[in-house]
Amino acid sequence: MKVDGQWCRAIFAEGGDPAVVKIIDQRWLPHKFVWVPLDGVGDVISAIKDMKVRGAPLIGVTGAWGVYVAVVNKPGLQDAEEYLRQECGHIREARPTAVNLAWAVDRVLEKVLAEPDQGKWAEAAKAEAERIADWEVENCRKIGEYGADIIEKIHREKGGVVNILTHCNAGWLACVDYGTATAPMYAAHDRGIPIHVWVDETRPLNQGSRLTAWELLQHGVPHTVIVDNAGGHLMQHGQVDMVLVGSDRTTYAGDVANKIGTYLKALAAKDNNIPFYAALPSSTIDWETKDGVSGIPIEERDPDEVRFVPGLDPRGDITPVLIPPKDSPAGNPAFDVTPARLVTGIITERGVVAPEEKAILELFERG
Repeated sequence: MKVDGQWCRAIFAEGGDPAVVKIIDQRWLPHKFVWVPLDGVGDVISAIKDMKVRGAPLIGVTGAWGVYVAVVNKPGLQDAEEYLRQECGHIREARPTAVNLAWAVDRVLEKVLAEPDQGKWAEAAKAEAERIADWEVENCRKIGEYGADIIEKIHREKGGVVNILTHCNAGWLACVDYGTATAPMYAAHDRGIPIHVWVDETRPLNQGSRLTAWELLQHGVPHTVIVDNAGGHLMQHGQVDMVLVGSDRTTYAGDVANKIGTYLKALAAKDNNIPFYAALPSSTIDWETKDGVSGIPIEERDPDEVRFVPGLDPRGDITPVLIPPKDSPAGNPAFDVTPARLVTGIITERGVVAPEEKAILELFERG
């Protein structure tokens, strides 16, 4: 995607020997655009935990590059394999919900340990991390094309602007490039299909109002930021044609884990006969879990993310502001699970599939 007219990805390796891995520190957006290096495994883990990077595909790619960083910083130990396995374990545990993280870390680790010459470990890790990043980007591009076909069909049937409601940020910032939920929006907009996006603010960290709105603005897509609880009202009054979200983990039976609040949007969509789609690459599918409500671990984050809201003050500084009484406790579950029965379809790099075990397994030629 482009930022101020210049193409970039959300994570990349700057040339050199060794390469320098850089990320966008998304905590500063939309007010400041800041690149930061990942100099060590601690930086990688901090980037994932503290949400400098976020979104399932990007978390996975960051984990993949984290293995490369671990190899580059490998001390002169006799048991280098044990060191690397331990560091990969620490990276893998940085956040629990997105299945992409463990998948990507394990894939790079496997490639590295298959190389008998430790002098070539960094080269093997770098090559595999690049392959994973490129694969995720291409998957998102394909998701965009399949999703745009759905939007185009709605446009033909309606004969006017297609109003799309989305929750959180499943854009290029969360996916290296293109995005998952936003990819169909960009593709439809670029085809000349008139669309308008309702952007949920997505409390507590406001990834919608901070990140999705910023992305759509950069791409020239018409949009409106709304409070999280406005979606049901808009659906009741015919102002939403489809709901389109991403996913941090989806079971092989079609249960979708996404940012907290997604489940409520799915319920409102069902009540108003509005199609609800989740867009995600196959790396986000959990092939070991069937029942998402009982089987997907839900991250409980720092209560201060609920208690404080950061924003740009008149001096141009990012300032946290306390909202509730200072002694009131707060809870902060980061995700919820939308059962498959509320999902119209899942948009993947292989096409749109029904949220059903048999259909998903057949599409991806598994078991």
